[in-house]
Amino acid sequence: MILNTGQRTDIPAFYPEWFINRIKEGIVMVRNPFNPHQVTRYRLDPAVVDAICFCTKNPAPMIPFLDNLSPFRQVWHVTITPYGREIEPNVPSVDEAIRAFQKLSASLGKHRVTWRYDPTFLSPIYTVEKHLSAFSHIADALKGYTENCVFSFIDLYAKTIRNFPEARRVSYEKQQILVREMRFIANRNGMNLAACHEDPRLGPLGVDIGGCLSQPKIEKALGISLIVPASAKEARPGCHCLLGHDIGAYNSCAHFCRYCYANYDRRRVMENRKRHDPLSPFLIGHEEEGDIITDARQVSWIDREISLF
Repeated sequence: MILNTGQRTDIPAFYPEWFINRIKEGIVMVRNPFNPHQVTRYRLDPAVVDAICFCTKNPAPMIPFLDNLSPFRQVWHVTITPYGREIEPNVPSVDEAIRAFQKLSASLGKHRVTWRYDPTFLSPIYTVEKHLSAFSHIADALKGYTENCVFSFIDLYAKTIRNFPEARRVSYEKQQILVREMRFIANRNGMNLAACHEDPRLGPLGVDIGGCLSQPKIEKALGISLIVPASAKEARPGCHCLLGHDIGAYNSCAHFCRYCYANYDRRRVMENRKRHDPLSPFLIGHEEEGDIITDARQVSWIDREISLF
């Protein structure tokens, strides 16, 4: 099975000590976000966890603990975008993020660390020209440190509209302009450019539309072959990524990005962070009366058969 950490919060940025304690203890408890008293207990055991996928805007706090993670195969997606504090209040600067990315890649290998440039939106400040200039700067700095770049355009979820009302979709015409140039810049720096759940019409422009955490991507990054059950595929319509089994919690990320879909509001995040205990098996709080704890069905998906070809 594949364990995910980044759809609901940023664990490497804000909860590295907690996660390493979970690794040491070998278990983690995860509340169902739609039924909080329904709890899933996962074993953190390399025998059944084939890979851990990290998605983060700041890997630096987790880098000192990489030795603790070494028994596990890892795939990292690190987001680096050019937005200022008015958009991403607590995200490291571009240059800080680049240095952390380089250090992570040097430790794990460039095939295991992917650069994400998302979400992309346009404004009077963040114009097409601004994006292409920033994209080129970051791509040049990451040359030799990754083989892949993933981009997406902003999705206007209800939470995003509430917290970022001036956000607007990027027109298809502007998408084409951006994608053509981004592909050229990425290729120039030895990177494949992939779209995250975007318009398939972008494919003929030379963009990989096969998914960013899909089975083939994970297999290539880790040098393994997987037999993935049908129930684990296509977590959302049209998405080919293996996104189940996320151990995070909504309303717990303190980056406070205005476009975030995982936070309801700042007050709730701060309340949850006060309830965080690095020693608890739960990311937020502890076991509560009425909790129904079920052990996850965990089996390895690695194909152990030896091919003759």
